Amino acid sequence: MSRFPETLLPGLAACLLMSTAGAQTVPYADIGRAATTAEIAAWDIDVRPDFRGLPKGSGTVDQGMEVWESKCASCHGVFGESNQFFSPMVGGTTKEDIESGKVARLMDNAYPARTTLMKLSQLSTLWDYIHRAMPWNAPKSLSTDDVYGVTAYLLNLGNIVPADFKLSDQNIAEVQKKLPNRFGMTTDHALWPGAPLPPAAAAAQPASQAPPVQTPKPDVQATACMKDCIAADAIKVTSSLPEFARDAHGNLAEQNRLVGAQVGANTHQPPAESLAAQVTLRAAAGITTKTPAAAAAGDKAARPASGAAQQSDARAVMALLQANACTACHAVDNKVIGPSYADVSKKYRDQADAVGYLAAKIKSGGVGVWGSIPMPAQGLPPADAKAIAEWLVPGAAKP
Repeated sequence: MSRFPETLLPGLAACLLMSTAGAQTVPYADIGRAATTAEIAAWDIDVRPDFRGLPKGSGTVDQGMEVWESKCASCHGVFGESNQFFSPMVGGTTKEDIESGKVARLMDNAYPARTTLMKLSQLSTLWDYIHRAMPWNAPKSLSTDDVYGVTAYLLNLGNIVPADFKLSDQNIAEVQKKLPNRFGMTTDHALWPGAPLPPAAAAAQPASQAPPVQTPKPDVQATACMKDCIAADAIKVTSSLPEFARDAHGNLAEQNRLVGAQVGANTHQPPAESLAAQVTLRAAAGITTKTPAAAAAGDKAARPASGAAQQSDARAVMALLQANACTACHAVDNKVIGPSYADVSKKYRDQADAVGYLAAKIKSGGVGVWGSIPMPAQGLPPADAKAIAEWLVPGAAKP
């Protein structure tokens, strides 16, 4: 301010005050609108550690098992043991842990896993995450009672509640007191920075397991990383795929959720400017690459014309697949976790009684035919399994 003549300062201050007053009078008058009550309610679904925000409802262990086997087991295993893609949900806790509130195996480096129930200190965290994010392919699709049931089923697998238990908003606080690692979280960790435990929580924690009191301090103390920093406008954060590997795992755009910022690149349609380079690199690797136009023409020639009736049948089957969480692991024409429906059709369409075989396989599940990832048994009616098999065998037509 020393560069401005003193005579200009009063006028400048007056202008600033006027502009501020004007901005406060009409803030972005022509942009957007106020959120409706329904829109706010749709976002305001968090459940806090004191269970504030928890909706009324209930669900039994048996109800949760039904939901789990149809919508959760394909990724997390029938008994929460999961598979190579996800961490186990259950295991590693003991009766002694439930009594003490601290999971002993968390301190055992020889123990091979860290399951969800080993780490969970707040039951509200589990309920809230299932409610807002599960199942993976259809987040927020579970009813409130479904979430209570699934949570109860997981707690039963961990021997925290009995098999005939019904979890509800009325008794969830009592169940919180039985979590094996309920005293496993502390804010007295001197990290970002930490803070001592609240008096009530400190009093509830066994004295023999109380962490040592530490003086809160920042967790970043080194100075080397704070020198010679690159200017912010010179940093570009991005990701890319090598052109020869662009379509190695199917179309990424069809493997991502329909919500959120990461929708996935359409890897069936490589960028035009890099198509020639991709063809060259893939040819060098012994992989035949079609241009988008040639691929589209080939697909059109290979697919029989489908009438309204065939499209209607395909839509009905897709509804069955989604209802039974099959689409969490399978897509029509590209591999996700399991094989594509088109690949299943190619493998079995010339086999005698392919429809009967596939219908039975859908019902019973199995492992080893397409790799080490298991497909859980499905509880759908036999007629539904047959309808899916009848759609699969001729070619798994898109609706």
